[in-house]
Amino acid sequence: MGRLATDVRVSPTDPPVKRVRLRSLVRAARPKQWAKNVLVFAAPGAAGVLSHGDVLVDTLLAFVAFCLAASGTYYLNDAADVEADRRHPTKRRRPIAAGDVPLRLAVVLGAMLLVAGLGVALLVRWELLVVIAVYIGLTGSYTVWLKHVAVIDIAVVASGFIMRAIAGGVATHLPISQWFLIVASFASLFVVAGKRYGEHREMGDDRADTRSTLALYTLPYLRYVWMIASGVAITAYCLWAFEQSAGRSGLPWFELSIIPFVIALLRYALLLETGHGAAPEDVILGDRTLQVIGVVWLTVFACAVYVGK
Repeated sequence: MGRLATDVRVSPTDPPVKRVRLRSLVRAARPKQWAKNVLVFAAPGAAGVLSHGDVLVDTLLAFVAFCLAASGTYYLNDAADVEADRRHPTKRRRPIAAGDVPLRLAVVLGAMLLVAGLGVALLVRWELLVVIAVYIGLTGSYTVWLKHVAVIDIAVVASGFIMRAIAGGVATHLPISQWFLIVASFASLFVVAGKRYGEHREMGDDRADTRSTLALYTLPYLRYVWMIASGVAITAYCLWAFEQSAGRSGLPWFELSIIPFVIALLRYALLLETGHGAAPEDVILGDRTLQVIGVVWLTVFACAVYVGK
């Protein structure tokens, strides 16, 4: 791996840093989290226009813009939370908390990535630039203040997923249906409530040391939130699927897609109950059964959009 020579210590409590490895810089950008940005393909995919060359290019650029912007926010968030992360059993191994990436370098790189993300968004259309800017504003507010406000912190994190879904429609100039927004919003809330549930179980009595709002949440409350969110998401998806099938002949592909969609949520809920969920990307990338269900859903959904016309 390449190396950047440096010798920076920001405060007496920071571990000494002799060199910064490229591997540490990449890890600090959290490329695993880029899986969330696949949501930008949702709106054009549901509309069946991803096969159009110009639409695909704009969607890919929107994906890149969100990857850059999200990594920039991760750098800045980890720099702001460095002390709390050092008290966390797993987050203390993050490059910034571990001292592998100096704080000042993290802040500079974070700012550069944010600017790059906005620049790529502007290449697509100014509306996408607005969406990315709102996303950056929300995550910045979360880092500074909103993460300490119970319930609001869950809503803000969930809104990050929703902004990705909206970005796909904005980048390709597609109208976004109310059903799409409802499903995306409550499915996101389901995932985020599960994340807090996993963090609660993982940290136990020490949970307030790393995230203040976890002291206010109880496990039954978080389970209640994800049950409501999943119920609304399933109901909205069913209504949308039946609406899409109206007037179509042949196999009811949209209705059939309900089955793997519901099974996927049930599988995810089971993983939450068995102690997973603190890192949603690890759940999705680490559970083979969930991945197979996802492929089945995607296949049936693609047949509904492209075959069942």
